[in-house]
Amino acid sequence: MSNSNFKNILSPFTFPVSGIKLDSRVVMAPMTTFSGNEDGTVSDSEIVYYRKRNKGAELLITACAYVTREGKGFHGQIGAHTDEMIPSLKRIADTLKENGGKAVIQIYHGGRMCPPDELLDKQSISASAVAAEREDTQVPRKMTEDEIIKTIQAYGDATRRAIEAGFDGVEIHGANTYLIQQFFSPHSNRRTDKWGGSLEKRMTFPLAVINAVKQAVKENAKTPFLIGYRISPEEIENPGITIEDTLELVEAISKKQLDYLHVSTMNFWSGSLRDKNDTASRTLLIYEKLNGSIPVIAVGGISTPGDAEKILKTGIPLFALGRELLIEPNWLDKVKNETPELIETGLDVNNQKGLVIPIPMWDSLLTRTGWITLK
Repeated sequence: MSNSNFKNILSPFTFPVSGIKLDSRVVMAPMTTFSGNEDGTVSDSEIVYYRKRNKGAELLITACAYVTREGKGFHGQIGAHTDEMIPSLKRIADTLKENGGKAVIQIYHGGRMCPPDELLDKQSISASAVAAEREDTQVPRKMTEDEIIKTIQAYGDATRRAIEAGFDGVEIHGANTYLIQQFFSPHSNRRTDKWGGSLEKRMTFPLAVINAVKQAVKENAKTPFLIGYRISPEEIENPGITIEDTLELVEAISKKQLDYLHVSTMNFWSGSLRDKNDTASRTLLIYEKLNGSIPVIAVGGISTPGDAEKILKTGIPLFALGRELLIEPNWLDKVKNETPELIETGLDVNNQKGLVIPIPMWDSLLTRTGWITLK
C-alpha cells in the first residue's frame, strides 16, 4: 500500500501561534503510567517507556504532572511543583526529543480527586465542598481566595520549570474532572463569588490559568514554545457541563491565542454523554464552532491509518494516539515504511517486556479490558 494513501497523516503542520513545525499529524496522547518515584521524580522504567515511543509521533505529550504537592491525584505521578523537579523533567524532555519530536508536558491539579495526604494532613480541595458522584472520594474543602490565586500561579511556575527543563510546550489539563474542570462545572462549582455562579464566572479560573501560563512563557521562553489546552466536552451529572457550555468556553479559549485545543473523548465519533439521541461527534461540534480559530487535536478509538485518515478528512488537523501507541510503538514508522498491514491493534498480554510498559501501568491495562483490545 502506497504512502499516497496516507498523505494527510504524513503531511507537515505548523502551529500558527508559536510557529513550531511538525513533519506529520501524529500526536502521542498523555497517558498515566502510575510509575513515577514517590518523590515525584521520573523513574528509570518511565524513561525507557518514553524512549520506546519517541519515534511514534511528532508531538509527544507526557503523563500529567502536578503543579502543587496537594495537587497529586494518585500514586506514581511525576511532579512539576518545585525547582528540585527540573532535573527529573529534563530527563523526560531529553528522552522524548532524541529522534526530533517535540516534547510537551501536561500540567494539572487533581482537585477533589486527590486522596487525603497524610504528609500534609489536609483534606482534598476543590471549587466547592461537593464530592464526585462517580468516584470513591471524600467531600473536598472549598478553596479560599488565597489558595485559588496561589494555585493559578503554580501553573505559571510549572510552565517556567518546563521551559528550563527543555520542553517544547505545555498542555494545560482542563479535562477529565480534575481541578480546572471542577471550576468550570456547575456540578462541582457552587460558589457565589467571582469564581463561580454564572457560566461566565465559572470560566474565570480556567482563563486565569491560561493567562498565568502565557505570562510565564512570555517572561522565560527564549525560543518558540507551545501552549495547548485539553478539555472534556460534557459531564453526565445534573447539573453538569453541557456541550453548549463547552462551546462557550472554547470560544473564549480561542481568543487567548493558544497553539491547540485537545478534545478528550474515548471515541472520536461518539455522541453525547447526556442525550443518547444526540449522536453528533462532540469533537466535530467543537471544531465547527471554532471555525479554524485554533487547531484541534482529535483523540479516541484511533487504531489504524485508515481511522486516522478518516478523521483528518473532516478538516481536523491533528490526531492523538493513546492506547494504540501502547500496543504499537512503531505505528508512525510502519506508515512511513508503507507497511501498515504490520501495525498491531491488539495488546499482546505476553509481551510486557517487549513493549517496554512499566509494570504498574501494565497491571492497570490488564484490569481495564474494556479500555484496550487484548489479543
